[in-house]
Amino acid sequence: MISELHDKFVRAKGIIFTDYKGLTVQEMSELRRQLRNACVEYKVVKNTLAKKASDGTPVETTKDFITGPVGIALSYEEPVSLAKRVLGFAKKSEKLKIKGAIIEGKTCELADIKALSELPSRETLLSVLIGTMQSPMSTLAAALHATVVQFVYAMEALKRKHETKSS
Repeated sequence: MISELHDKFVRAKGIIFTDYKGLTVQEMSELRRQLRNACVEYKVVKNTLAKKASDGTPVETTKDFITGPVGIALSYEEPVSLAKRVLGFAKKSEKLKIKGAIIEGKTCELADIKALSELPSRETLLSVLIGTMQSPMSTLAAALHATVVQFVYAMEALKRKHETKSS
């Protein structure tokens, strides 16, 4: 179990430590369901196991987050989605407290997590980037097309003019 958790700590791009004390079984199930829909894993583990598993991982420097009842949300893909989902649930259920996080190997406090959750998702940022990159290409293509069309009209006019002179 320790090696499995160690592997998860190493692979995770985002980890949020929570205090789940006071959540009912139904609320815990709802939290896990919402996180699972965002490809986020939520684990409740014994502190001693989590501390041992953190050796040699970015979590090692933040062992102070692993005190009391600790739930660990792990995302292997996008940390923004992780932050949005956990904070969203914490707003609805004031029983869930966020202790801290490790995002891309860096320790984050609650204010950092809130700032991260306000960012657009990775897919949104990529679509904006692609749109920005396509705009100059579309403008260039339209300009080249217009130049070719004008050239064809000029050649047609020249042809008609030549035909009227010769008739």
